[in-house]
Amino acid sequence: MDWQRYVRIMRSVVFVLISLTVALAQAFGANASIARSGQRKGRHNTRARRVVWNPVLRGSYESMLRQNEEIDRLELPRIADEVELAELEARHELVPIEETDGVHIAIREVSHRYCRPWTHNFLQDLGEAFYSEFGQPIQVNSAVRTVEYQRKLRRRNGNAAPEAGDTASSHLGGLTVDINKRGLSRKQHDFIVDYLFNLREEGIIEVAEERRQPVFHIMISDRYTDWREINRLDTEQSGGQ
Repeated sequence: MDWQRYVRIMRSVVFVLISLTVALAQAFGANASIARSGQRKGRHNTRARRVVWNPVLRGSYESMLRQNEEIDRLELPRIADEVELAELEARHELVPIEETDGVHIAIREVSHRYCRPWTHNFLQDLGEAFYSEFGQPIQVNSAVRTVEYQRKLRRRNGNAAPEAGDTASSHLGGLTVDINKRGLSRKQHDFIVDYLFNLREEGIIEVAEERRQPVFHIMISDRYTDWREINRLDTEQSGGQ
């Protein structure tokens, strides 16, 4: 083999090797890019995945109907305005919510810090149980409202219940309260859920853990008075045995 031919063969071999090296490098880079892209896509999908809202105390249209049926059964008025509200407070048909170790009031309007007597008893009982367990009070964010107030509220909060109709806000009857859930630990949250779940199952309350507002919306039936007395007697009898 002459020298020139040998040089040409070697150049061809070197060229082929270089071409293969470049092709492999490009292929490896493309695969790595695809992998990184897939990882980014996967992370993006994870961030975008929706958390299913499935509370134990889910509100419903039917529950709103039952709340209004309860107001009608008790023949309570939907309180029209501040004048009618003041009259009900003066007649003690609505009583002031008492702030205690177990109950903290976070309602700006002083005239709205009122509720029906059995609702007040419910708040004190829940607050006492919560304080006994955690050494902290429950917080009442809302109680009685007027039709006038609810109408204004709906102008700035599209999620608020209507002020009239079959699904009107039961706050208008003075037997409903909103209990704050913002800042609760998981244990505190579950304690309240369990407490309310048992009362709901016995037909004493209608309750919804709201999503857009950080509260438990609770309507208390006047049946709570009898339920409370029966449980008090049972407790006394059990303690005496």
